[in-house]
Amino acid sequence: MIGVELIGQIRRAFFEHRRAIKEISRDLRVSRTTVRKVVRSGRTTFKYAREVQPSPKLGEWMGPLTEIVEAEARLPKRERRSTQRLFEELRGRGYDGAHDSVHRFVKEWREERARVPAQAFVPMSFAPGEAYQFDWSHETITLQGLPLMVKAAHMKLSHSRMPFVRTYFRETQELVFDAHDRAFAFYGGACRRGIYDNMKTAVEAIFIGKARQYNRRFLQMCSHHLIEPVACTPASGWEKGQVENQVGNLRDQLFRPKPRVSSLDELNGWLEDQCVAYAKRTKHPEFKDRTIWEVFEEERPSLMERRAPFDGFVEKAVRATTTCLITADHNRYSVDARAAGRMVLVRSYAERLVVLLDEVVVANHLRSFKRDQVIYDPWHYLPVLLKKPGALRNGAPFKDWGLPPALAQVRQRLKHHPDADRQFVKVLGGVLDHGLDAVEAACAEALSAGIANGDVILTVLARQRQPPPVPSITTPHALRLKIEPVADCGRYDSLRKVA
Repeated sequence: MIGVELIGQIRRAFFEHRRAIKEISRDLRVSRTTVRKVVRSGRTTFKYAREVQPSPKLGEWMGPLTEIVEAEARLPKRERRSTQRLFEELRGRGYDGAHDSVHRFVKEWREERARVPAQAFVPMSFAPGEAYQFDWSHETITLQGLPLMVKAAHMKLSHSRMPFVRTYFRETQELVFDAHDRAFAFYGGACRRGIYDNMKTAVEAIFIGKARQYNRRFLQMCSHHLIEPVACTPASGWEKGQVENQVGNLRDQLFRPKPRVSSLDELNGWLEDQCVAYAKRTKHPEFKDRTIWEVFEEERPSLMERRAPFDGFVEKAVRATTTCLITADHNRYSVDARAAGRMVLVRSYAERLVVLLDEVVVANHLRSFKRDQVIYDPWHYLPVLLKKPGALRNGAPFKDWGLPPALAQVRQRLKHHPDADRQFVKVLGGVLDHGLDAVEAACAEALSAGIANGDVILTVLARQRQPPPVPSITTPHALRLKIEPVADCGRYDSLRKVA
């Protein structure tokens, strides 16, 4: 193997100084064969490559080693063993050769199967406010001390590359709607086109080319924000490559190491701050003299005006049970007693769940993302309780009931009463006619008088509802007496005097 410096000396001696091969060989102390090879090939460098790599001791072990690497190839990349570990396994089976032979064989085997023909792509360019790209990713966080997999919604403005990330427990359609509302509020406006993959929450059927049958509710959301949806070709992630890259880049920036938070609201507030910080310190890939944030500030006037949040719910018809419960999202929620046994509409929002009966709201709960939970609102069972007051003692909805202070004190004072449940249910019944605030005020007034009795509290409520006394007739000024008579009963005693 000769270096390029020696090759240069040989070429100059032969072509420039016209010296003989024999003379060059003697002066430079290289063989004539080497000089002839340099002169006749016309090359300025040579590279040695062994055509056949002998592996005498590995020969009979190639079959078992191939079986091992084929089994390894079916595992996730992070679970595959190194060549050193594979060498140690072969040694345990009786192989007495070197590690280099095993390493060389495994490396060539993996490279041969990982080799993919190169693909060519066309660079994309977007005008300010023209388009954004949307995608989901799965990230791991530590929530209240426990590891948890969450779903992260990613949006990226195609011109300025401004990122937005928000996490959820799921990636259902109502959460897609919420992610768009939050992102447009973060950007201060919306783009004219949205680029998506063929996620099931948006696309119901894929036709030839770019034709799609979009989900009806998803189209309503796009219509509300005046967005034209565009779906990528299946298995062609490069058509929204910016947001695909964002998933990997921001995973390193935001989710490694795993963030430790007490709630998703805390995490999402931190993520918004980190997106702004990332944009302010990162140079734009095209406008290298400016940061992403500076280009975003220039793009803002080109965004469409932000509209009111979309009423992003997913609606489903279910039947309420006779125990006033409906099943939604793997949990059970209570509804007003008038809906028992009837069909109701359940509207699932990102953070709450609303139940309607004939367009009237009969339940409004904060949404739970756990499973197999039963969420009660005790007030839903009040009409049933009035008919069955004995259910107050052991009724599941009334366990740990968070009553207002005065009502809770009345319930505590009535515990030793022989008719405690019936007395307290009487008081609760006043909520239907008078409202909770009026009942609470009546309880406070009764307690201040040292009385805790259902009939007394209802009497106080009735008195509060009495109309105010009618004011006396006002005498006009012209009819008022200049000298008003004085009430003096002593004048009647004069009548008793004997003349």
